[in-house]
Amino acid sequence: MSADSSEDSVLYLSAREAAAELGVSPATLYAYVSRGMIRSEPVPGARAKRYRAEDVRALAERRAPPGKAEKRPRHVTAFSAAQPVLASDISLIAEGGLYYRGVDAGELARHASLESAAGLLWQTADYDAFAKDNLPPQVPVLKLLADEAKDAHPIDRCMAVLALAGAADEGAYNRTDQGLALAAARITRLMAALVSGGPLSARPIHDQFGDAWGLDEKGRALVRMALVLLADHELNASTFTLRCAVSTGASLYDGTIAALAALKGPLHGGASARAALQLQKLMKSGEVLSEIREQAAAGERFAGFGHTIYRGWDPRAKVLLEAVEEKLGETFFTREVPAYVQKAVGVAPNIDYGLAILTHLLKLPALAGIGLFAVGRSIGWAAHAREQMRERTLIRPRALYTGPAPKG
Repeated sequence: MSADSSEDSVLYLSAREAAAELGVSPATLYAYVSRGMIRSEPVPGARAKRYRAEDVRALAERRAPPGKAEKRPRHVTAFSAAQPVLASDISLIAEGGLYYRGVDAGELARHASLESAAGLLWQTADYDAFAKDNLPPQVPVLKLLADEAKDAHPIDRCMAVLALAGAADEGAYNRTDQGLALAAARITRLMAALVSGGPLSARPIHDQFGDAWGLDEKGRALVRMALVLLADHELNASTFTLRCAVSTGASLYDGTIAALAALKGPLHGGASARAALQLQKLMKSGEVLSEIREQAAAGERFAGFGHTIYRGWDPRAKVLLEAVEEKLGETFFTREVPAYVQKAVGVAPNIDYGLAILTHLLKLPALAGIGLFAVGRSIGWAAHAREQMRERTLIRPRALYTGPAPKG
């Protein structure tokens, strides 16, 4: 069977075809293969080799000069965490920094409330989505379910109540920009009450947590900062899950439930609970630095350290730990422990470590970290839902097929 036979032409290219599409010599093509950039395999029944068409075309798109790539035919490419998969103007991760619509998230967190961050991300300068009368639906069944689930995991509690709240909210399917923002504010307020254990309220979100958890002004300020720092983080797993859900026509309530399910995973928002357990383990040892050394020697991973995107410090952790040091006078866990872990295993703190420190020093409930994560990130989810709904297209990725070639 030849490499350009009808049944293989979609999957494979000959050496001549691959080199032509790339505009390179055969020798350069072979160099790309040797570097693992293009997969090749023997042609059945022949001495020649064939080359995966999607690999060739993905490389061709990456090598195209600025302004030229969009003129090439669109082809399915391999998914890579390092490659953008959707256009978005909401947040930017660049040069070790995080920006919300061009505004440094760290600087914003120093003075802004979560509601203010929502105004920026939702673009609601002409109206107040968090007006005092914009409260979640209050029907008996919601209170009954919330009371029954008061001891459940905060994410489970939110998913259960949001499912019924969406059915009770008359504006759940209002897809205008303002309708979405108003529904988003109701969702955030409902989640804040469910996570904090307090009543439904129009008070600032950080004050709702402060009231429920008995925090002083310094503690409230730190919670406020954490919420703002968590408001968005580009196309993370939960946000992409939400965008897939709402692209099908699902409501913001249903999209948020889907996002919460993804957030709960131990490699995403659930990592904050692992970081809190890691911190408890270190403290129980009585000799924190010695315990770090022993764990490093045993090859154990440090929860709350390292990030798939940031090579050094997670900028959100840096801002939050600097604020903890400033407001609470803590230096051991904000300076010495991070420095020792970096020296021992070469990884820096991420936001989960910051949340673990916050939970410990403010004596917050055990799962406060993931709860704050969910409430803060609900703001970014709503911004992405609006952006996705404007596209009016279904997100339908294609698989990078790695199975045997079609037969017959």
